[in-house]
Amino acid sequence: MPAHFEIHVSDLEKAKAFYATVLGFTYERMPGEMEYYLISSDNVGFDKGLTGGMFQRNAPEPASGSGPRGAVLTFPVEDVDQSYALALANGAADAMAPTDFEGVGRCAYVEDGQGNLFGMITPPAGRA
Repeated sequence: MPAHFEIHVSDLEKAKAFYATVLGFTYERMPGEMEYYLISSDNVGFDKGLTGGMFQRNAPEPASGSGPRGAVLTFPVEDVDQSYALALANGAADAMAPTDFEGVGRCAYVEDGQGNLFGMITPPAGRA
C-alpha cells in the first residue's frame, strides 16, 4: 500500500485549479456522498508509491501566516524558482522563498490560499 496524503480545503474548485496549475494535479471524483477527489500527477499515483486526496475541510480554515499546521508535504519540481513564482501568481502566499540547502536541493514553501502549506524542491544536479 502506498503512502497517502490528504489536502483539506475550504473551496474545492479553487483549490483544484490552483494545484492543477502549480503542480500538474489531475483529479478523479470517488464514488459516494462525500465529494472526495483522488489526486494524480507525475509524482502521485498508486504506481508511484504515493497517493493523495482532496476534500472539503470540516473545520474553520487556519489563520493565514500562522506557521506550519501539521505535516508539510514537499513535492519535487523541475525548477523551484519557476514553480514558486507560478504559485504566487496563482494566489499563493510566501511561506519561505526559494532557498538552497547543501546536499538536499533548492526548496520553497507557499501557502495555498486554503490554509495549507506545501513545499517544493529541486534536487541538486545528479541527484533525483
